[in-house]
Amino acid sequence: MRAAPIPEVLVADSYPANQDPGSSRDALGLGSSAGKGLDVRHGTILTLEDINVSFDGFKALSNLNLYIGVGELRCIIGPNGAGKTTMMDVITGKTRPDSGVAYFGETFDLTQMSEVAIAQAGIGRKFQKPTVFEALSVFENLELAQKTNKSVWASLRATLSGAQLERIDEVLSTIRLSDSRQRPAGLLSHGQKQFLEIGMLLMQDPQLLLLDEPVAGMTDAETEFTAELFKSLARKHSLMVVEHDMGFVGSIADHVTVLHHGSVLAEGSLEQVQNDERVIEVYLGR
Repeated sequence: MRAAPIPEVLVADSYPANQDPGSSRDALGLGSSAGKGLDVRHGTILTLEDINVSFDGFKALSNLNLYIGVGELRCIIGPNGAGKTTMMDVITGKTRPDSGVAYFGETFDLTQMSEVAIAQAGIGRKFQKPTVFEALSVFENLELAQKTNKSVWASLRATLSGAQLERIDEVLSTIRLSDSRQRPAGLLSHGQKQFLEIGMLLMQDPQLLLLDEPVAGMTDAETEFTAELFKSLARKHSLMVVEHDMGFVGSIADHVTVLHHGSVLAEGSLEQVQNDERVIEVYLGR
């Protein structure tokens, strides 16, 4: 069963002493708009409760509880094999849990939806390795990524409306690729390809973005810009960022969740989890 609705105003990092991290709806509703058609009356955009996933006897997720607030920028950390990828697979419909509850907003039951339906509902995912159409220009990549049902060639031949052009220009500015709009995507640097793929997600108007190790392989300058970009996006979107770069995590996170053996080990500010003896033992090292 789903938990009772949480109060609409919550205090950050306030946990009863006898409460396990992640065991109740502690996500913060930060006051951002969640978009049309998404019911977030209680301030929570993503609810995972008692999620279990097993593969050939291996328990990838074990009674996982996680709650993401509207407009929140949540970082997920943990050692390899902690269940981070499987968790994102469950959220996006790639993997069906053996048991548990997964809701987007108050009404979208993710366990009953296809991957396409989940994407259309407003969840976008970016994998670690950027996937762009390298033979097409930056502009054409963003054009193809628009939230339409057109085929590839129909999209390329269609005449864009003024509003569509404005939106592409806005995204180009957001990802700092305005000067490269006609450049083939294959000629971009690794970091620029990452930015382009984020831009392609933004063209879909997602309400929740799942971002897997977004700064892997980036230069220091690109990493710094990514931090700025994510903090600006959190005003209009909710972000879940899986990342190993603790410096980057510290520069962006509202809240940090540590996964271990498929469940939440600790949760709170980066300082709180870094000082947690359990986290030090299994992940950060002494």
